[in-house]
Formats: sequence, structure tokens, C-alpha cells
Amino acid sequence: MNRPELYFHQQSCLLPYGWSEHLGPTGQPYYYNVNTKESTYTRPLPPPVQAAAKKQKEKPHVKTQIPGTEWIRVKTTEGNIFYSHKVKKNSVWVVPDEIKSAVEELERQEASAPPDIAMEIDRVKNEVAEAVKRKAEDTLPATSKRPKTDAESDNESDDAEEEDWEKEAVAQLAAEAEAEKRRVEKENKRLEEAEAEKRRLQAERIDLSVDEAKALFKTLLREKDINPLHPWDSALPKFVNDPRYVLLTSVSARREAFDEYCRERSREIRQDTVKKEISDPKEEFERFLQSEVTSTRTSWSDFRRTWKKDRRFYGWGRDDREREKKFKDWIRELGEKKRAAAQKAESDFFALLRERQVSQDGQPWKDVKKMLVDDPRYDAVGSSSLREELYNTFLKGTTTVSQPQTVAPKLEQQETYEEQQKRRKERAQQAVQDRENKVRVDMERVEADIGRSREVGQKEEGEILFKTMLVDAVRDPQVTWQAVVPLLSADPRFQSSRLPHKVQLGLFQAHIDHLRVKHMSGLHALFETHAPRLNIVFDSLPVENLLTALPVTKLGFDIRSLEREFERWQRERTSRCRKAFDEMLAENSFVEFWGKLRKIGGEGVDGGVKADDEGKAEDEGEAGGGRVDMKSLAAQVDVAEIEKVLKNDKRYEMFAHIPQERTEWIRMHLAELPSPKFSVHI
Repeated sequence: MNRPELYFHQQSCLLPYGWSEHLGPTGQPYYYNVNTKESTYTRPLPPPVQAAAKKQKEKPHVKTQIPGTEWIRVKTTEGNIFYSHKVKKNSVWVVPDEIKSAVEELERQEASAPPDIAMEIDRVKNEVAEAVKRKAEDTLPATSKRPKTDAESDNESDDAEEEDWEKEAVAQLAAEAEAEKRRVEKENKRLEEAEAEKRRLQAERIDLSVDEAKALFKTLLREKDINPLHPWDSALPKFVNDPRYVLLTSVSARREAFDEYCRERSREIRQDTVKKEISDPKEEFERFLQSEVTSTRTSWSDFRRTWKKDRRFYGWGRDDREREKKFKDWIRELGEKKRAAAQKAESDFFALLRERQVSQDGQPWKDVKKMLVDDPRYDAVGSSSLREELYNTFLKGTTTVSQPQTVAPKLEQQETYEEQQKRRKERAQQAVQDRENKVRVDMERVEADIGRSREVGQKEEGEILFKTMLVDAVRDPQVTWQAVVPLLSADPRFQSSRLPHKVQLGLFQAHIDHLRVKHMSGLHALFETHAPRLNIVFDSLPVENLLTALPVTKLGFDIRSLEREFERWQRERTSRCRKAFDEMLAENSFVEFWGKLRKIGGEGVDGGVKADDEGKAEDEGEAGGGRVDMKSLAAQVDVAEIEKVLKNDKRYEMFAHIPQERTEWIRMHLAELPSPKFSVHI
């Protein structure tokens, strides 16, 4: 086969004999049978074939010459038909266009003849051909065989080559049939397995109620750990291939079960989160203070700097002020606890001294303390110096005379000590109270300052939010406050605004003025584009285009108001240009120099300006005196010379439509120039 025919053969390799694949007008493939003239969109399957080990190899069986052509029709032992060209040695599975009419005529002849006769004719032809071939081989002795001629050799080689092509075509057809069989068997097996699985699931589902199927479906979702925040479409690919997916018979039932699972799972997650959180952040903060703040000397700034990133610190309280207040309360409570503990330790220490009767001995402290170190009340005092001070105080409260003492003096001494402790406690409480009063006054002053600052900040923030709302909602410079209030009422920023009505109205008016200025600037830019010179009138402008421009529509101008605005703009523009013209004359050094020089009397200072000594100055100056009369030169510089210098300046060209007035302005400027100082010309 040549390459095109081999390509066509490969494209139709999986189709049964006589079928070919084509593309319809819409691009959809369809299949056509050349023998039965049938066409279909369903891909035809080849007939089932037996295994290769159980069948004989397919071979050419009947060859029929196509009348009037060099083509032959070959029928294989399996009943397949292909067409072979004797000269070109190529074979095709479909009827070539060049022999279609001859093949149709041959098929009509075969169809008109009785079937048995046609088969008998083919059989006789084949037997005669084989008999002639065998007889020709047998009649030639082995020893006297003549050498074959070139024509005979060519014919034999052609026949062998033709047979090889035919065998190759038959082998390819057998391989294609086997491949198609394997594919069909594999597809049938897959369909059977899917059908069996479906029947199994259906059989299982028969025994399940709706509630049981829903429970199993939710179990599937839990096993797959489906996120309850994800929608159905996003979560579906994660569990659609599970057999439990089809336990619920409809998509709506599955969606309903999915929604129930999402609600239940979300509720469980929230409950777990609540359990993990501390029930009372205030209690946690108090425990945090008790564990970390153990000294009354700890300051709030140091405590905050150390623990500000700890969750126990920032987990409670609206702000640092509330946490600081709780911190100071704990400091006071801690101080009271420590004072109470110190007082108890002192009382226990005095009791220890009385029990050991150290006061009667009058021994020094260094000898007495050796007797007390084994008692816990000794260590409870905490400081060695304080123990010695308490010991000396105890000695002062007892008599040093080694006489028997009565109970009454001891009671009086004990009462005196208790009174001292009471006064000391009262003084401490008064000091704490004074300190609290001072701190409270300071806190009130600080809170007042903070309140005023907060009010200022809230006002500024409120104004910023209100301005932002106006920028978002109001874009028409012609709208009024009464018309815009219903629109703004739906905005939360307007509802939560605490600004007074006058402030809101002022901000609205400022916003409207800003919009008008912006659109007026755009309108003036349009005027500048269409009227580049001062002598252009309103009637020469493209009024229709201007009336549809954005600035004009936003400002609500009609043709009369637009004309008034143009004339006003031209007047202001002319005034600005006139001022710029005077500035041009004032800043031009040429005009200033020669204009002032014209006002010098005589020939100037010392009769003129000396000429260059090396130059030829005989003819310069008046009467050839070698001097240049600058006044004469200045007189020669007239207004025309000045206009030549100024002609390239835009400020000069703006008044090209009134040249006489422009010249008069130059003369007036020259007349107003003062006379030059003499030092300039010396």
C-alpha cells in the first residue's frame, strides 16, 4: 500500500469490514458501509472472533478480475474483501473511484446470476488456474527445464509481490480484529463490573431506611473530614466516588444530608472552641497578677513592658487603663496582705520571746538568737535586723529588775504594745488613704485630658468619615442638602455620625463648592481649547458640542448661562494677559536700558562716552570728537525697534488683534520709566 492508503487503513483499523469513518458538516463523526450503503452515527463493532490459537490464518480465497481494469477483487477465507492493482502493487479496503462503475456492474451481474452458479464459476476458475499451473510445472523435466525469460521472471515476481501484499493486508486485518476484540472484551468486562457493583449497592440499599442511609452518608462525610464551611460543589469531588454516596437515591436528599452535617459539625467546632477558651478572662488576669506580681515595688510600666505580648495580659480588659487599675488594686491588696503577715510574724515573735523567758536573763541578742533559730516563728520575721529591733523593743516593754513581777504590770505592758501596734496600723491606713486620694485626683485630671483629646479625635475622625461618605455618594454639584439627605440616610456612616447639623451642612457645602470648582476648571479648559486668542467671540464656538460636554452638563448651564460664563472668563483672561504684558515690559532689559537712556540731557555725562583708543573714532561722536553720544543712539531706538525685540514673546502676541493699543502701551511704559543714575554712564 502507498502512504495515503496506509494512513486511511490505520484510521479505520478498529472498524469492521466495509465501514469507514467520516466527518459531518457539524464536525461530528459518522460511519458509512460501502457494501450496504448504510450510514450511522453509532460506531459499529466488529463481529466476535475466535482466539488466534483456535483458527486458521486468514488467506486470499477467491480472486476476481474487474472487467476492463487492472484491478482484481480478493475475498479472504474469512469473507473479507479488498481490491489490489496488478501494476502499482497496492491494495485498498474500499472501492477506488476509478473502478466504482465497473465494480457495480460486476456486482449486478453476480447478483443477477443464481448464487450457486456464481460460486461454481469462481470455484471452476480457481481450479482451472491451479491445474494449469501444476501441469505446466510437471511437463517440464527437471534436467531439461529451459531458462525463464525476462517476461516470465517479471510475471512471477509480480505474482509473488502481489501475493505478499495480499498476505500483508490479511495479516493486518486479523491483527485489527484481534485488537478490537480485546478492547470490546475489556469494555464489556468493565461494564459488567460496574453493573454488578450497582446491583450490589442497590441490594444493600433495599435493606436500609432513609434515616439509616442518611446516617451512613454523614459518616462518610466525617471520615473524609469535609470542611463544613466549604460549599457542596467544592466538597463533592472528595467523596463522590465512595460507594456510600449512592445510598441516598436523589441529589436533593444528599444535599439536605450535607447541609445537616455542616450545621452539626459547625456547632461541634464552636463548642470545642468555647471549651478551650477560659470561661472568665478576668479571673485568669487576677491569677496572672497573683503569680507574677509578688512585690509591692513593681511598677505598672515595668510590668506592662515585660508581659504585653502574653495572652494572659491582653486577654482581659478594654484597654491598658482598665488593666492598670486592676494592677494597682492588686498592689494595694498585696501590701495589706504583707502588712498583715508582718504584724502576725511580729506578734508570733514576741510570743516566742515570752515563752522562752529571754527578758529575765537580759542577755544580748547574739546569745539569745541561738536559742530561737529552731522555731519557725523565728524565720517568719524574715530579716535579721528586724528581729534584733523587735527584741530590743520587747526588752523596753519589760522590767530589767530581777524581781518577781506580778501579772498586772505584764498586762499593762502588753496593752501598751498593742496600742502602739494599733497606732502604727492607723498611721499606715491614713497614709494609704492619702495616697489613694492623691492618685484618684491625678487620675481624674488625666481622664479629663484624655476625654478632651478623645472628643477632638472623634470629631476629626467623624469629619473624615463624613467627607468620605460625601465623596462616595454626592457627585452632582447642583444637588441640595434637602435632596441628598434621604440618599445619605441609608449609609451607616451617616447614621452613626455624631457631628452637629451645622457641621454636616458646612461639610456638604464645602464638598459642593469643590465639585463646582473642579467642573468649572474643566469648562475653562474647553474654552481655552476652542478660543486660543482674545478676539474670539462666543458665536464662533461649537456651541452644540460644548452643551453636551461633561462640565457643562454637570454645572447645568444652558446656552445663555454658558455665554455669560464665557464672557466673564474672557474678561478675566484679558485682565491677566494685560498684567502679563506689563510684566514683560518691566522685565525686558532692552526696553529698560534704551527707555531710560532717552531721558539723559545733552550729550550725557562729560559730553558722551569715550570711544576705543585703538579704534578709528575720528568719525564717531558729535563733530568727530572721538566720543559716542548715547542719547542720540537712544533717540534712534524707536517703538518699532522695541516691538521687533518683543515679537517672539507670547504675552506680546496675545494682543495682535489690537496693534495700535499695544503700541500705545509701550509708549506709556517708556514715558513712565525714570531717568538713569549718572553712575551708570560714567
